[in-house]
Amino acid sequence: MTYRIDIVSDAICPWCWIGKRNLEGALAELGWEVELRYHPYQLNPDMPAEGVARAEYRAAKFGSIERSRELDAQVTAAAAAAGLEFHLERQQRTPNTLAAHRLIQRAAAHGAQAAVKEAIFQAYFQDGEDIGDAAVLARIGLAHGVADAAEYLAGETDAEAVRATDAGFRQMGISGVPTFALEKHVLFSGAMPAEQMAAAFRRGEAVLREKGVLV
Repeated sequence: MTYRIDIVSDAICPWCWIGKRNLEGALAELGWEVELRYHPYQLNPDMPAEGVARAEYRAAKFGSIERSRELDAQVTAAAAAAGLEFHLERQQRTPNTLAAHRLIQRAAAHGAQAAVKEAIFQAYFQDGEDIGDAAVLARIGLAHGVADAAEYLAGETDAEAVRATDAGFRQMGISGVPTFALEKHVLFSGAMPAEQMAAAFRRGEAVLREKGVLV
């Protein structure tokens, strides 16, 4: 049986990349056949289209640039534990992620959603690129088979659909990402280690079988 797993996440959420990597580890342990679907959630839905300077944004959000650096060090360590290498010191801007989410949704039609999601994470968290920049996103899309990425991003196709999906998750009560669902049933939020994630999916599978959702 192929299970459907839905992941709600944002492209600038470090825990979402950590969660993606831990999910891959969990699935390797479970040995399941799965269909993964990534869905948009904007941590900063009111962010200006051009983004803001990261240092300014982080200092305002956390009270000081020193506190921001402490938190960066903590998440960098968590990323390393998941096998990821962060270089947050390279980031100059905190972007608006609407265009990134649009490209991720477009990539689904090309069978490249997970690959594009991964490349966007890498561009932001490792390379320090501005993933609110259409040129950066178009390059990523093209590299992963989204041949019309530049033309698509130049317009507004799917922008309202992404906003509506984001709003829908908020109305459902989702307030933190990453959030994971099995067969359209939300199981948990957070980037727990792979072993714990695998256990959570096993428990979810058992509950869904008891309820007759899975047969």
